[in-house]
Amino acid sequence: MPSYSCCSSLNFPRLGFLHPLIRSHQPGANSFQSFDHHFRSPLCLKLSGLRIRRHGRSSTRDRFLVVATMDWDFASSFSLDDRTDSDGSIGNMFSSSEGEESDGDILLTPINDVDIPTSSERFHKPDDALMATAHDVRMIGKSQKRSRIKYGIIINLWLVTFLSVFLLLLDSHAWRIVRLPLPPFHLIFPFTSSAILASFAGYICVPLFRISNMRTTISKWPARHSSKKGTTTMGGLFLIPIGVVVAEVLVGFSSKEVAGASIATLAFATIGLIDDFLSLVKRRRIGLSPWIRVLLEVAVGTWFYFWLCARNISSPYSIKMVVPLPLPLGLVCMGGSYLLLTSFCFVSMANGMELTDGLDGLAGGTAALSFIGMSIAVLPICSDLAVFGASMAGACVGFLFHNRYKASVFMGDTGALALGGALAAMAASTGMFFPLLISSGVMLLEALSVLLQVSYFKITKRMHGNGRRLFKVVPLHYHLESCGVKEPVIVAGAYIISCILMLYAGYVGLTSV
Repeated sequence: MPSYSCCSSLNFPRLGFLHPLIRSHQPGANSFQSFDHHFRSPLCLKLSGLRIRRHGRSSTRDRFLVVATMDWDFASSFSLDDRTDSDGSIGNMFSSSEGEESDGDILLTPINDVDIPTSSERFHKPDDALMATAHDVRMIGKSQKRSRIKYGIIINLWLVTFLSVFLLLLDSHAWRIVRLPLPPFHLIFPFTSSAILASFAGYICVPLFRISNMRTTISKWPARHSSKKGTTTMGGLFLIPIGVVVAEVLVGFSSKEVAGASIATLAFATIGLIDDFLSLVKRRRIGLSPWIRVLLEVAVGTWFYFWLCARNISSPYSIKMVVPLPLPLGLVCMGGSYLLLTSFCFVSMANGMELTDGLDGLAGGTAALSFIGMSIAVLPICSDLAVFGASMAGACVGFLFHNRYKASVFMGDTGALALGGALAAMAASTGMFFPLLISSGVMLLEALSVLLQVSYFKITKRMHGNGRRLFKVVPLHYHLESCGVKEPVIVAGAYIISCILMLYAGYVGLTSV
């Protein structure tokens, strides 16, 4: 009888993957033919080269493994020996070749149907465990995102409530400030109207922008913002027109100051629109060349100065180009320098707002608070401009319903440059540059961090050969985020700081008059 030894030298601890391999079955007529057929399969080739321990003396003779079925269908055609015990069952044993003396037999006792782990399985989790771990990690990430989204909603509702209550109180005491009769709800009405319209417009415009593939291009840094890639952008297309139109309608299209501020705002929105459009076409972060954009902003600022000189703008001082400052400084007449101050204000405010627009809700919330601060400051000089500021603030708040964490739309340069231009126009029309400097303190810090980083890097590169950095990354909100501060926490802190600066800017503006 032929001897089968292709599965010799097996290692018992590695038999776990055979699953219920050691079982008894009824012998068949063609046992050894079946054995010869199946042990020429790849399974036997995989078993070759392994070893198995045996109790007793070792033998150098070839041995084969008496293997039972791998399943019930396989059992009927897979047997290794015709020998049966007295009870008719096949013994599970290792046997020497037929006719040769055996050094001893090895009994293999089945251990239920439990797989014996291999050495590789001891150090690697099964697929089910990996899937469960991945699921747990994914659920933790989702819970953190839901928590941050909840914080974004709470911050947004807090800002809306605070500004609404504050404006109601301000309207109730505005006559004491202006010393003139004002219509009821002078500031709260434009604020509420713009907020509601901007909020509803977002539900219409954002899906249209998404269908039109107006999606943002995220720069390589920071990497944690890669999930924001593809978010709809150019939200300023519905943010800015609502704020401008509501203000013009409420003042009856009769205010020169509001008309000039509206034109300047739309001019900066056009510059931002060109920049955003080129970014979408080129699929790059930068659209317009920085120098070209600055020249266009300077041109708008210069035009606004000459427009002020040519128009009869109402002023309590009976003279133009005056900057009111707190006592003991008083009124400062700038003369021809007012042109430089106006152009610089337009450029710095527009670019400062753009730098602030890096986190969800950061630019929109701080801009709304800055507009309210400027509305208080200009209220004694031009109450119509206060309506313009309240309307723009309401549009920003309505935009925050779509821009808060996690944002579904970004304002883009179309909105950021326009908001900066609107604030600069309010200051240039009334001379309230100092209150603007205070109310836009967050934007000032963002722009200052960039200037300090670039200057320090260039100076240290000349002195030491290698440039050094003051911050990990600029603008400032990215530095805080890289230090581990969460995005909603940064936004909430900026809102609190802006609230304090808003109140102080309003106080300085009122006392300066």
